[in-house]
Amino acid sequence: MVTLAEIETLVFKLPESERAKLASDLLDSLPGVAFEEDEGLSEAIRRSGEMERDPSVCLTHEEFLKAVGRRE
Repeated sequence: MVTLAEIETLVFKLPESERAKLASDLLDSLPGVAFEEDEGLSEAIRRSGEMERDPSVCLTHEEFLKAVGRRE
């Protein structure tokens, strides 16, 4: 059986464009991953879903600046 080290040795000999294609293909073969430890990402996903369900919850840029006490 071929080892990971042997595969890496061969892969790093490939031209950059072929390594990039291989990397892309490998990443595409994996399921999407959202890390629960990253509360910021979880919160962003939650808020994005909320905005898709009800666009009226969105603020304009000007409304946001006013809410945080800044003006452009």
